[in-house]
Amino acid sequence: MYYKYLLFDLDHTLLDFAAAEEHALTQLLAVTGVENREAFKAYYKPLNQSMWKELEQGKLSKTELINTRFVRAFAHFGRAVDGQKMALLYQKYLSQQGQAFVGAGELLQQLLALGYELYGATNGVTYIQENRLLHSPIRSFFKEVFISEQMGTKKPETLFYEKIANRIVGFTKERALMIGDSLTADVKGGNDAGIDTVWYNPASQANHTPIQPTYEVRNYQELLDLLQKKE
Repeated sequence: MYYKYLLFDLDHTLLDFAAAEEHALTQLLAVTGVENREAFKAYYKPLNQSMWKELEQGKLSKTELINTRFVRAFAHFGRAVDGQKMALLYQKYLSQQGQAFVGAGELLQQLLALGYELYGATNGVTYIQENRLLHSPIRSFFKEVFISEQMGTKKPETLFYEKIANRIVGFTKERALMIGDSLTADVKGGNDAGIDTVWYNPASQANHTPIQPTYEVRNYQELLDLLQKKE
């Protein structure tokens, strides 16, 4: 076995964050009396994505992101809200969402049967990610899940991967593989840490960045084929 330790990103790789976000936002906007929910979502979703990018780049802290994103979104529609209160309410609804992509559970099950050790490696809020995993069909496949808030560091920081290495018995970079959809978080982080990377790119997006993954796959079967070829 060429690789042994598989580090999986969760959102947009195994867990369907878009579905989770849609359900949680619908619940939040219903209880807060927002009438034009589609307009709110259309503004909030790209705002939220851009703020997470700023977090990756070190331009924004996690606390700022969590406590201000709804303040900014509601302000756009002329309404002042308590950012912390909204954050807690949204977290409550989001933490109840465990939607996984079709085939994710089967993929992990096959990888376990082949002898790989599976780990989650995710940026996010501990309370949300832990509860989403508990509501999902994939939690039992992971030996351990590493969440940025718990680790005190985040992807793509090298320290995130160094801490993972210290937590996994027998871990070596040469036998580890980071798998995820984000070039700027998963691939850059793995590359910088000296770990081979797989860019999970189901939409076949063009890579216009200088970040180069070790491998690229478009679906779970291609990932399985890649790993079996490396054995």
